[in-house]
Amino acid sequence: MSKIVLITGASSGIGKACAQVYAENQFNLVITGRRAEKLNALKAELEQKYSVKVMTLVFDVRERAIVERELTALPEDWKKVDILINNAGLSQGLDPIQNGSFDDWDTMIDTNVKGLLYVSKIVSNWMIAQKSGHIINIGSIAAKEVYANGNVYCASKHAVDALNKAMRIDLLPYGIKVTGIHPGAVETEFSVVRFHGDETKAAKVYEGYEPLVAQDIAETIFFTTSRPAHVNINDLVIMPTAQASAFYWNKNS
Repeated sequence: MSKIVLITGASSGIGKACAQVYAENQFNLVITGRRAEKLNALKAELEQKYSVKVMTLVFDVRERAIVERELTALPEDWKKVDILINNAGLSQGLDPIQNGSFDDWDTMIDTNVKGLLYVSKIVSNWMIAQKSGHIINIGSIAAKEVYANGNVYCASKHAVDALNKAMRIDLLPYGIKVTGIHPGAVETEFSVVRFHGDETKAAKVYEGYEPLVAQDIAETIFFTTSRPAHVNINDLVIMPTAQASAFYWNKNS
């Protein structure tokens, strides 16, 4: 069987772009997400275009019992995962701490931190059994810098950054690589989700400069996983040229 990559949150954005890049490079894929129709459409596209095998799993990474059930039910050949891309993540709300929504906080922590852990525990044990593997955790510039009103989202991505380091230590004896990828502004559904579906407000985030697109991140991820066996890229921050940090921009309008 060809090499296998498992991608969470693959129905859109960075996850979908990763699926396309890896399929183009002849990886078989396990793609997961909450939207069955989008996953099935992507499966059909990739299988037809690249002649690879694609397995779809429909779940929300927050639902631990369902994550366990769906992953453990995979056929044994599909558990020989070479690369795990923990992409599922989101931001909801942009409020100061005193006005924050408990529901938004729960959604971010349960998705960005606990969901990543649920998937990683299962898949890392498969990798331990085969004494090889590469785990990619998608962080954010918010994992490196805290900005106004980003409080809980930044905290959740700081947790991912800590888990990158901890997982790298824990999995070191088994030859498993761990890489943190931290994008700046990427134009995906991210801001639409953050602003609870307000597309007009979301569009303003990307006005006046050229943001990254999902393909930029997917190609970067593929590069990190294509290095020789003795090379691991621990941590990588990738920004649009117009963005120097979470605070400094060069916007022309």
